[in-house]
Amino acid sequence: MSGGLGLSALSKKIGAIILMVFAMTSLARAELVIDITQGNVKPLPIAISDFAGQSETTNIIGQRIADVVRADLERSGLFKIISKNAFLQQISDIQAIPVFSNWRKISAQALTNGIVTSLPDGRLEIQFRLWDVVSEQYLVGHKLSTQPTNWRRLGHKVADYIYERLTGESGYFDTRVVYVSESGPANRRVKRLAIMDQDGARHQFLTDGSNLVLTPRFSPSQQVITYLSYFNNRPRVYLLDIDTGQQEVLGEFPGMTFAPRFSPSGNQVVMSMADNGNSDIYIMDLRTRAVKRLTKHPGIDTAPSFSPDGSQITFESDRGGRQQLYVMNVDGSNQKRISFGRGNYGTPVWSPRGDLIAFTKLTGGKFSIGVMRTNGSQERILTEGFHNEGPSWAPNGRVLVFFRQIPGKNEKDPDKVRLWSIDLTGYNEREIISPRDGSDPAWSPLIPDGR
Repeated sequence: MSGGLGLSALSKKIGAIILMVFAMTSLARAELVIDITQGNVKPLPIAISDFAGQSETTNIIGQRIADVVRADLERSGLFKIISKNAFLQQISDIQAIPVFSNWRKISAQALTNGIVTSLPDGRLEIQFRLWDVVSEQYLVGHKLSTQPTNWRRLGHKVADYIYERLTGESGYFDTRVVYVSESGPANRRVKRLAIMDQDGARHQFLTDGSNLVLTPRFSPSQQVITYLSYFNNRPRVYLLDIDTGQQEVLGEFPGMTFAPRFSPSGNQVVMSMADNGNSDIYIMDLRTRAVKRLTKHPGIDTAPSFSPDGSQITFESDRGGRQQLYVMNVDGSNQKRISFGRGNYGTPVWSPRGDLIAFTKLTGGKFSIGVMRTNGSQERILTEGFHNEGPSWAPNGRVLVFFRQIPGKNEKDPDKVRLWSIDLTGYNEREIISPRDGSDPAWSPLIPDGR
């Protein structure tokens, strides 16, 4: 009896390799795509196998990573996750070709499988494959590694790869949301800075609540936030590095200061400051701390937000008699009003894609979240209610996070303030679970590799 492969087994192995190569080289011919240009997309049925491990520990981690992938894709509203109980095949070999007929029988159109390995240096490594079940084609696959404590990020990154391959847009799952966590009675509200993954996991507080915090905003290019806090009743603008915890005071300003926000390069911060009771827009160069005034008007100008190319700024102003949205060049020139609908408009935020501005609108006693073109045309309301406010874009410009106040019935059932997300189309509205009330959210850019 030989320890080598017999002729029949060898032929089968060569055949499997040929099939694998054929499948992997057919990437360019893959046709499975979710058309997300429609308003209401029918979710794509996808099967996600637990990632197989080589030990009990890696098996458990593989199951948890697959759970993260399933939850991310399901929350996007674009995927229908097929129950594991329906599976007719378990795939433990990453090199194996799936028996596609088994997956078509349970109506899967896409399939993901993967493995988890412990590396000699202690890191975790995963490999995964995405398959088109109908055309029996390999679509995408990657090998990723990280520290074991960081296993949730592996799930988010796999979900991002699948989302991008099947929609044509970059994913947004490997991101975080910073927000103002609120607790206590309405007249003694404690507001703390908090951060969590976009799915609500890995929640942590960044401040202790001893000072009021407002308007946290992420740098578009770094894991750094700027926010406003009142220290000894004086407003200060802070910069905080999320990963290192290092914090510095950007400035202590004599008047009221509001809504600091980074430029796309991260080298400037634009904000509003009050001088003798009048609020205008100012810009600060973070390298020189030089401050330049951009607006000079008796009206209240506030809530500035850069365009993604850094050439323009949108802001809100009541200079026309009511709160409306305006756009100007980054040097303050060419200021022009872009909103002309009924009601008041505020908190404008430029989309990362550059094509839309999201806003809060108050009309008829209701607060709405909407979007419009950057010239004010094609206004669309995405959601409305008692109090919706403060939209912030996911880094791919597809999803918005905002906060919603839900009126209570009595003292035992007080108002609730919670974070919600909604798709750009106005569908798939979902609460982001946080341990306490939350307001004023800001979505991070994709977390860089190596963090």
